[in-house]
Amino acid sequence: MTLSDTLDRARTDSVEFPTMLANHAPMVLVALKRMGASEARRAAWYEGYRASHALPAPPPPVAPLTRATWTEALGDRSRETDARAFFRAEVARMGVDACLRLYLPRLAPGMAGSALHPLMRLAYALIDGDAPAVGDALGYWVCTYLAVPRAAGGPVTSDPVEVLAGVAALPGVRDYRVEIDLLWKNIEAVSALPGFADLAGQMQPCPQAARRMARAALALYAGTMDFSALHAVTGLHWLRLLRPHVDDPEALYPQFWAVIAALVPKIGFPDLPCAETLARLRALQAPDWPEIFATACASEDEHDISLTYSAAQEEAVWGDPLYRVVAARRVGLLPC
Repeated sequence: MTLSDTLDRARTDSVEFPTMLANHAPMVLVALKRMGASEARRAAWYEGYRASHALPAPPPPVAPLTRATWTEALGDRSRETDARAFFRAEVARMGVDACLRLYLPRLAPGMAGSALHPLMRLAYALIDGDAPAVGDALGYWVCTYLAVPRAAGGPVTSDPVEVLAGVAALPGVRDYRVEIDLLWKNIEAVSALPGFADLAGQMQPCPQAARRMARAALALYAGTMDFSALHAVTGLHWLRLLRPHVDDPEALYPQFWAVIAALVPKIGFPDLPCAETLARLRALQAPDWPEIFATACASEDEHDISLTYSAAQEEAVWGDPLYRVVAARRVGLLPC
């Protein structure tokens, strides 16, 4: 079975599986190919993932969406099929770039939906140059849309670490409850707390935001090796791939960082490692990328594969050897 055959099968599945968990299969198949996994390995990984998670088919269509009505489906998982069909048609009509320039500004405030995984699906569709998959990703974004509020008018900062640190002082932040322990449910609950919107609104767009957030996200993950913090590293990789397709890419970063700030309680209110600790971690003798890739490709864990591929891509941009260290630690080649 070729990658195209396997991807074609993977893209017939729903974007989530019970209960409201992100289906990583199409994205992981692309990452596996990019890291050198054979066609047989990619097909076997998909079959194992599909069986272990009982991936369902998309829900039945409800009613067609149009350019005048598509926002009716925002946050409505029952409209997955309708939203995917609408955006596949829009991508075919307009082309990928024009479609993203038109719709992403409206969708960006809801990127927290399904814990950033519509962003992931969109990024990997762009990596693979797959226009129909771009439509599927936008449909996924619509039907799981989750807005994280950001209020203007208060103090401002260009330091993402200040926003993370401020979460610990929010009223009720240590006592909130969720009915089901999903990342996006935690984001939803924390972002609704008094004062969160004001705190999230402090982060302002700036040309240095991408680099500063990348540095902060990597330190957060290196210091905790936490599952939630992993999404800060991978999410910035995905966000970076959208930059050429929006007129104001800097505006995306405060929206993204508000989502990460809402995960601080889930991570455990960590202090970021000091400079000396980060220097010690960077000095660890991590294996080279080919060995890390091979180990990740042998894993059944989608997050081993996702983190490894994103870390390699981010190191290529930012030049920080700590990306290789955290990837090696994630797949068990270095102790945590």
